[in-house]
Amino acid sequence: MAGVADAAAAPGTGGDGRQDSGRGEPKTLWGSSEPRPPAAGSGQPSPQQRTETLGFYESDRGRKKKRSLSDLSLLRFISAELTRGYFLEHNEAKYTERRERVYTCMRIPKELEKLMFFGIFLCLDAFLYVFTLLPLRVLLAMFRFITLPCYGLRDRRLLQPAQVCDMLKGVILVICYFMMHYVDYSMMYHLIRGQSVIKLYIIYNMLEVADRLISSFGQDILDALYWTATEPKERKRAHIGVIPHFFMAVLYVFLHAILIMVQATTLNVAFNSHNKSLLTIMMSNNFVEIKGSVFKKFEKNNLFQMSNSDIKERFTNYVLLLIVCLRNMEQFSWNPDHLWVLFPDVCMVVASEIAVDIVKHAFITKFNDITADVYSEYRASLAFDLVSSRQKNAYTDYSDSVSRRMGFIPLPLAVLLIRVVTSSIKVQGVLAYVCVVLFYCGLISLKVLNSIVLLGKSCQYVKEAKMEEKLFNPILTTTPGKPAGKQQGTFKSTQGISTDENGSTSVTNQPVHQKENMPSLLVTSNSDQFLTTPDGEEKDISQDSSELKHRSAKKDLLEIDRFTICGNRID
Repeated sequence: MAGVADAAAAPGTGGDGRQDSGRGEPKTLWGSSEPRPPAAGSGQPSPQQRTETLGFYESDRGRKKKRSLSDLSLLRFISAELTRGYFLEHNEAKYTERRERVYTCMRIPKELEKLMFFGIFLCLDAFLYVFTLLPLRVLLAMFRFITLPCYGLRDRRLLQPAQVCDMLKGVILVICYFMMHYVDYSMMYHLIRGQSVIKLYIIYNMLEVADRLISSFGQDILDALYWTATEPKERKRAHIGVIPHFFMAVLYVFLHAILIMVQATTLNVAFNSHNKSLLTIMMSNNFVEIKGSVFKKFEKNNLFQMSNSDIKERFTNYVLLLIVCLRNMEQFSWNPDHLWVLFPDVCMVVASEIAVDIVKHAFITKFNDITADVYSEYRASLAFDLVSSRQKNAYTDYSDSVSRRMGFIPLPLAVLLIRVVTSSIKVQGVLAYVCVVLFYCGLISLKVLNSIVLLGKSCQYVKEAKMEEKLFNPILTTTPGKPAGKQQGTFKSTQGISTDENGSTSVTNQPVHQKENMPSLLVTSNSDQFLTTPDGEEKDISQDSSELKHRSAKKDLLEIDRFTICGNRID
C-alpha cells in the first residue's frame, strides 16, 4: 500500500494517477470523471497545448505545408472550371422557347414556299384571264350591245356592270397596245447599254421603287373608272365624268407598261454583258432588301402585306425573264443552243430571289416571335378571296381582288408581253395562223385547268381554316348615299345573300349577328372601300364605325390589302 501512495505522491503525476507533462501548465478544464486528452507520450499534443495563429496551430506545420499547395488561387480556379456543373432544367421555359425558334426557322422555307406557290398560280390565273376569257367576254358584251334593240330594254341598264368593266378593260388594252408601237425597243436597248455599270445599277433600283409606287396608285385609278362608269346615275349629263377617268386610266397603263419595258431592257443588258458584273450587282441588290426588312418591327398584318408583295415581285420577275429570253432568242434566229447559254443566268436570278425571301422571312419571324403557322392563315385568306369571287353575286371580279390584295395589275404587263411577242414572232401564211389558233386554245385550256385546281385547293384551305361560315352568313351593306343606321330592308339569311329594298343582292364576307331592333352596321372590306361618302352623312357613319372599334381591336386578315396598310407600316 505504501508503494501505491508513493506513486500517487510522486512528482510529475496528477492526483488521479496520470502523468503530467512536467511543463508546469495549469490544470485542464476537464474533471476527473471525464475523459482526458491524450498524454504527452502519445505524440499528438492536446489543443490546449497548441498556440493558434491565423486559424492554424504551430504544431500543424507539416499539415499546413501540404495544404498550402492546394490553396493556391490558380489551381483552385482550374479545378473549379474542370469540375463545375449546371442544370438546364432550372430554366426549362427559356430553353424550350429557344428550341421552338429553331424549329420555326426550319419550317419557314416549306411554309413560305407553299404560300408563294399558291400565290404565283393565283397571279397566273389573273394574268391568263386577260389573254383568254377577257376577249371572249368583250365579244359577248359587244354582241349584247348590238342586238339590244331586238330584245328591248327590260331595265334601265344597257349593259351589266361586269360587262361595262370588261369593255373598258378591252378598250384600254387595245389603245395602249397601239400606243406601244411608237416606243422603239431597239433604240431603248442601245441607249441603256451605253451607260456605265453604276448608272444602270441606280436606274434599276429607281425602277423598282417607281414600279411599287405607280402600282399602288394605278389600281385606285382603275377602280375609280369602274365605279364612275357603273354607278347609278339619275341624269345623263353625269356620264360625262367617265371620260376624264378613262383618259387617266389609259395614261396610267401606258406609262406603267413603258416602266416595265425599261426594267426588262435593263435586265436584258445585264444578261448580254461580257463579264456579267452588272447581273451580279443587280442580284446582290436583293440582299440589301434583307437589311431594310429584318431589323424592323412587324405584326401579322404587316407580314401578310410583305408576303403578298413578294409573291407579286417574284411573278413579275418570271415574266421579265420570259421577255428577256424572247428578245435574245429572236436576235439569234431562234437557235435552241442559245437557250442553254441563258439558262445559268436565269437560274441565278430565280435562286437569288428564293434565297432572299427565305432568309428575310426566317429572321422576321424570329425577331417578332411569329410562328410558321401564320403562312397557313395567309394562304387561307387568299383562298377565301378566290372562293368569294366565284359566287353568284360577287361584288368584284377575281382579277381585281388579286390586284388589290397583292398589288399585281395584269393590264400593263399584258400590254408589254403582247407588244414583245408580236414584234418577235412573225406570223405569215395559213399554217402560222392555224398554229396561233391552236396556241390560243391551249391557253384557254390552261386557264380553265388552273382555275379548277385553284378553286378546289381554295375550298380545301377555307375548310381547314374554318372560314366557310363567312361565306354564308349575311353582312348588312349600305348604298353610298345612305348610312347604315338608316337603311331599311328585309334580309334573307338562308342563302347567305342580303337583299335591300331595291332588290339588289350582295354576297357576304363576314359573319355578323344582329338583333331585330338593332340598326345594321357597316362592315365592309377595306380593300374595296374606294367609294366616297357624302359630307352630310359622314357623322352618322363615324358613329357606327366607333361602335365597332372596341369589338375588333385587330383587323382581320381579310380586311388587309396591299394599299390600306401602307400608311400603317411599322418601322
